[in-house]
Amino acid sequence: MLGTLVNVATILIGGSIGLFLKKGIREDISDMVMKGLALCTIFIGITSGLEGENILITIISIVLGVMIGGFFDLDGKLNRFADRLEKRFQKEGEKTSIAEGFLTASLVFCVGAMTIVGSLQSGLTGDHSMLFTKSTLDFVSSMIFASSLGVGVLFASAFVLVFQGSITLLAQWIAPFLTDAVINEMTCAGGLLILGLGLNMLGLTKLKLMNYLPAIFLPMALVPIADWLGKVIQ
Repeated sequence: MLGTLVNVATILIGGSIGLFLKKGIREDISDMVMKGLALCTIFIGITSGLEGENILITIISIVLGVMIGGFFDLDGKLNRFADRLEKRFQKEGEKTSIAEGFLTASLVFCVGAMTIVGSLQSGLTGDHSMLFTKSTLDFVSSMIFASSLGVGVLFASAFVLVFQGSITLLAQWIAPFLTDAVINEMTCAGGLLILGLGLNMLGLTKLKLMNYLPAIFLPMALVPIADWLGKVIQ
């Protein structure tokens, strides 16, 4: 768990620095920075989305994912929880949403091969080098995101702890299921969600992206099924 704990610590430290820097940024500049981050988020989403190898798996993952998320009302639960946090932590007059900061940072920090492969290496071999590299990147990202999106970015460290920590602790059991093809499809689905986040940040859409979150994990089941069907058809 050392790699994950270091990663969580760098997010908290970087995010705290970002919150401190936020105090000295004028509102008009903060708005421009926010839009710049939205464009960067869209770029990350597009590049991650191109990792997919089977468009049908991506479509099924998104459709089933939002059906599952909508059934359990994940977006509503997140926003209700965020509302309680905002009453406690957010200063009056702040425009940023804790839920938006949390979801944006969580996806940016956790979507991608570096997260999954690094966590597997950490759990299987004790090699934390990839997660240490990721920690450096997340330190810078958390500082930038927190300066615009607020304290919600710090709460994303909890998601990183649970997500990466689970992969690390369960590495020997789930490693056979996390093939390159599965990781690519998970990255692709996550990339589409990140793209949606960027569009939301620009005010172009109002997607309830938390409801789409299960789509990231569905390729773990869909890729093996697709492989099996391919063998049967042949």
